[in-house]
Parts: sequence; structure tokens; C-alpha cells
Amino acid sequence: MNAPQTPSRPYDPLAIAVELIRCPSVTPAEAGSLGVLEKYLAPLGFRCERMRFSAEGTPDVDNLYARIGTEAPHFCFAGHTDVVPVGEASAWTADPFGAEIRGGRLYGRGAADMKSAVAAFAAAAERIVRFYASKGGFKGSISLLITGDEEGPSINGTVKMLQALAARGETIDHCLVGEPTSVERLGDMAKIGRRGSINGWLTAEGTQGHVAYPHLADNPVPRLLEMLRRLDAHVLDEGTDHFQPSNFEITSVDVGNTATNVIPGSARAVFNVRFNDLHTGASLDRWMRSVCDAVTAEMGGSYTLKTVTSGEAFLTAPGSFSALIARSIEKVTGITPELSTTGGTSDARFIRAYAPVVEFGLPNATMHKADENADVNEIARLADVYEEILRGYFGGAVS
Repeated sequence: MNAPQTPSRPYDPLAIAVELIRCPSVTPAEAGSLGVLEKYLAPLGFRCERMRFSAEGTPDVDNLYARIGTEAPHFCFAGHTDVVPVGEASAWTADPFGAEIRGGRLYGRGAADMKSAVAAFAAAAERIVRFYASKGGFKGSISLLITGDEEGPSINGTVKMLQALAARGETIDHCLVGEPTSVERLGDMAKIGRRGSINGWLTAEGTQGHVAYPHLADNPVPRLLEMLRRLDAHVLDEGTDHFQPSNFEITSVDVGNTATNVIPGSARAVFNVRFNDLHTGASLDRWMRSVCDAVTAEMGGSYTLKTVTSGEAFLTAPGSFSALIARSIEKVTGITPELSTTGGTSDARFIRAYAPVVEFGLPNATMHKADENADVNEIARLADVYEEILRGYFGGAVS
């Protein structure tokens, strides 16, 4: 790889975002995106470390950990430079990796999710480092924890980076993730938590046979339907002060039967539960098995159930950290953000085990879509918000 060139000042978040988008870093490819960040961060004094991880059956992933300072408090920006595939290329009116600016908007894969936010991280960090340089430096540390595996299996990225940092004694005090959390306008929503997610694969077992001789077969379909009926009818909770009610959703039911005169030997269903902090993946697994056990006790037969929890619910309780972020957003945008826990999962679900974490970024309306784009003025203001957060943080606003 060529040695990084010292960039010219100022560190324009739009210019950095353009460079990042022009790296076709479809997960798990790094495609030069981490080198772009190193080019901007190293001249500021950040120690840039590539962290490459692998696991059997998964692609190797390059990640970047860049830190300036060694003291506490340690503020971490976390995000990702990997992006989802382009999809149907003909649906785009702009080159997905061309970073075209048109009508005041930046087009390209990652413009919203979340290369523009990563660019804003770097721009805000540069401003703070330059500001404190004239004052003899600042007490504390700033880091960027950037993965190439957020849009992929999420195995060889943030999880292993955090484990490696903890193993060598590095502690993160507070973290901000730059996921696109805003809805209509920059600043209208930040995330102080996320619901958990558990997927389930349920199979009711039976015995295949001819429909004219049901006594010689054992039809599993009625049992599967009864299991699903009870699971779906159960009210998990009514929600909490910070979370909406948990919900059980059936996503597939199938017997794989192409014949009309054959009783199938098994029947399968797939489902997902999005749950709040009244539950855990383990408690939901126990509940689902108790329901299925009750049905088989009444109707006979057997079943198998596999569950995978992709993330537990978490909440960063409102306090000085979330207040600083809300105040900084309002100062720059004029909008008081809703502190929400809605939406899907993100790598914040891993970070929450190590540090209080809040998510804030651009509007999310175009993420993962054809013609993904972001307002260039909002990209600039996002860097301003991040700068304001850092100023408050190192000014003692978080206890």
C-alpha cells in the first residue's frame, strides 16, 4: 500500500466522505477505505492500528483502531466503512461508487450508512486536536473504532476489536456510534438503546403418509399451527418508559409438499422476536420451549427448536452523557432530538457491554436503497454536532 499523503486543511467532511464512497468497500472488502482514514488521522497524531481477524467459515476482515492520547476520559467514535451490495445497478441514476454531488446531495453507496458519519468523525476530531494544540493538549483520549464487518456476519469486526482492547487493558469511557438515526431531518432522533432480536426455526415432526389413510400417518401441520397460534397470541409485555412492546412475528411457514394427497412428515416455521429489556434471549427461548412442550403434551408428536439471539436489548439510561449529546444536537440544528430505542440492531449492541453508548447520525430514509444519498449541508452540520459533543465532553460536561 502506498504511504499516506498528508492531506490539506481544512478537513472537510464532505471531501472525506467523497473519498470514502469512491472505495467500493462492499462487506467484507476494505477497498482502501481504511487507508483514507489513516491518511487523515495519522498526521494529527493518531496511532493507527489495523486489526485483522478471521474465523472458520467467515471471511477475514480488516478493521481500524485509531487513538490519540493515553489518558482518561476516553471518548470513542464507532462505525463502519463496509457497505451493502449495490443491488440492481440499473435502478441507480448515479454511479454507486462515483460520489456524485447533484442538487445539493451526495450520491453513493454509504452516503447515509455510514461513510459520511465516519468522515464527520475525522473532521470533528481534527478540529478538537487543533483547538487543544494551542492550549498544550487536552486531558483524555479520542479514538475511532472502525469495522469492515457491520453489514456482514458481525463476527470479525467490532466484537473482536473490543475483546482485543479489553485484553490489553484499554478502557472506553463513552462511545458514540454514527449510524443514521435521524428520520425526517438531521437531529430529530438519537438512539439511547435498542431492542434485542432473536430468530427461531421451529420444526414439528410427524410421519408421512397417504391422505386417504390418516391412521397410518401422523400429520405435524396441526401441531405446528397450534404452536404458532399460542406463541403469536401471547402478549409479551406492554412496553416500558423507554421501549415499545416486544413483538413476535412469523416470517415463514412451509412443509415443502408438492403433492395434494400426501401428509407431510414435517412442518417448519421461522419467526423473529424483537424484545425490550424486560426479556433476554435466554428467557424468550425458555418461554417458546414451554409453549411447544405444552402443545406436544396435549397433541402428541415431537418438535425441534433452534434459536439464535443476534443482540440483547440494552438501554443507556438518560444522564449527563445523553444530555450532552441532545444539547449539542439542539445547539447545532435547532432541533430537540427524541431519545429513542426504535429500529433494528447495530454494533452498539456489542459496545454496550464495555461502555455507555449512544447512536446519532444522518437521516436514514435512503440507506441500503438505490440512489442512496445525503444532504451535503447535513453532512457538514453532523461534523459540527460531533465537534460540539467533543468540546462539551472534554470540557467536563459528562460525569
